[in-house]
Amino acid sequence: MYLNIKLQVFRLGFHQIDIAKALGIDESVLSKIIHGYREPSKTQRMQLANYLNAEESWLFEKYDRTLRSAGAVPSPPPREEEGLS
Repeated sequence: MYLNIKLQVFRLGFHQIDIAKALGIDESVLSKIIHGYREPSKTQRMQLANYLNAEESWLFEKYDRTLRSAGAVPSPPPREEEGLS
C-alpha cells in the first residue's frame, strides 16, 4: 500500500474520482495503484506526483503492516524546485 498517497490526498482534501479524472484513468485503476494491487506506469507516477504536489519517491514508498499499525506516518519532504542546483 502506498500510504503516503492516501495521506497526501487526505491533506489536500481531494477525492479519488477527481484525481482519476484529472489523470485520465479509471477510478478503480487509481484505487488499485494506491492499495498496491497494480503497479503504476512511470507516466502515472509522474502525473500523480505533480497533481498531488509531492515528490514521486516519497509518494511511492511502501509500508509494511508494522509501520501502519504503529501509526508511523512521515511528513512529506519539501519538493525540490526545478532549475535550482
